[in-house]
Amino acid sequence: MKILGISCFYHDSAAAIIEDGKIVAAAEEERFSRIKHDSGFPTHAIRFCLEKADISGSDFTKQSGSFRVKLQRNLRHSGLRIKLPAAHLCHPAHL
Repeated sequence: MKILGISCFYHDSAAAIIEDGKIVAAAEEERFSRIKHDSGFPTHAIRFCLEKADISGSDFTKQSGSFRVKLQRNLRHSGLRIKLPAAHLCHPAHL
């Protein structure tokens, strides 16, 4: 199972990829933007995680994150080609 975790729109935006229960990649957006406690959408952190894990955006079984509607909109506008699973499958109870 491959899970993409996204934290954003609060402080310290970040992304992580977990595969079969192990953290494969994780990064905070401030590492790339050089903005302390960056709260924007973590485009660079997601790209880094995808490259480090050597997977494409359509390989995810689950997605975890807050503000799902904002996530979908920002993924479209960021140029990242990531397909999010159905919302009911992303609920923590299904992980």
